[in-house]
Amino acid sequence: MADTKLQRISIGFHGQALAARVSAEQLGELRTSLATGQGGWFELDSEDGTIVLDLSKVIFIRLEGGEQRVGFGL
Repeated sequence: MADTKLQRISIGFHGQALAARVSAEQLGELRTSLATGQGGWFELDSEDGTIVLDLSKVIFIRLEGGEQRVGFGL
């Protein structure tokens, strides 16, 4: 996964969210799995390791855009 550009996402559940950095391919597979509405378990490979999700508990995915900046300078 080190060679691919990673997308920052947040996966929302009831009352909490999980932040992750995933490849475009993994994000596409997750979105496709959620779109089917069948639920079940999904293994998402992220920068920090594998996340196993219960798709029936996911209520949103937020795609973070733009660069993340830290500090006072723009």
